Amino acid sequence: MTSRLRATAAAIAGTVGSLAALVTAVPSAQADVQICEQYGTTTIQGQYVVQNNVWGSTAPQCINATDTGFSITQAEGSASTDGAPKSYPSVFAGCHYSNCSPGTTMPIQIGSIQSATSSIEYQYVDNAVYNASYDIWLDPQPQTTGVSETEIMIWFNRVGPIQPIGSQTGTANVGGRSWEVWTGSNGANDVISFVAPSAIGGWSFDVTDFIDQAISHGLADESWYLTSIQAGFEPWEGGAGLGVRSFSAGVN
Repeated sequence: MTSRLRATAAAIAGTVGSLAALVTAVPSAQADVQICEQYGTTTIQGQYVVQNNVWGSTAPQCINATDTGFSITQAEGSASTDGAPKSYPSVFAGCHYSNCSPGTTMPIQIGSIQSATSSIEYQYVDNAVYNASYDIWLDPQPQTTGVSETEIMIWFNRVGPIQPIGSQTGTANVGGRSWEVWTGSNGANDVISFVAPSAIGGWSFDVTDFIDQAISHGLADESWYLTSIQAGFEPWEGGAGLGVRSFSAGVN
């Protein structure tokens, strides 16, 4: 480029114009968005939805949505540790209660999925009771509303005296990692949970490995649909400072 720049003024103008066009084409980073509404949402990266989702409490909760994830900035109140959590702030791809992420291919029939790669990086704190949960939702129909029939939960971390729905029914090696396996129902849907024996800060994996486990437990089959992929936190007490640093999910 240097020789062309020195060649003629016309070349300089042409090169500068091309560079300007390239700079214009690069999207700028998204400004952070503060969400304090109970079910407030925003879109990040033009393809994922971040939601506050304070479904089990009336106490204030605020999250800060970044260009790559979110963090909890305010988390008041508490819930009994032998019951449901107070909220599930999260980021998702797919369809969740009539809200579908931009450009999603979900719901998509399980039998047509070649791979479903995902990556997650969490930020943890110690002064709270919570799990870092990753949800995969499956349903016999390609529904975009309400609750799907089977929920696969992956607990990347848990802090405090909490446990998944149901009871531990075994262990499994999935994606090259060892997990406790819990099964049960919350009254609205079946749940199969995979609990890490120690905290996992980040991981890239194929979602279909866990879908195969649900199928092997009789909780889905290949005619069913993958409706959404979701990652965040279920806090029972506190939670300020917890965050998803980055998240991605793609279905082929």
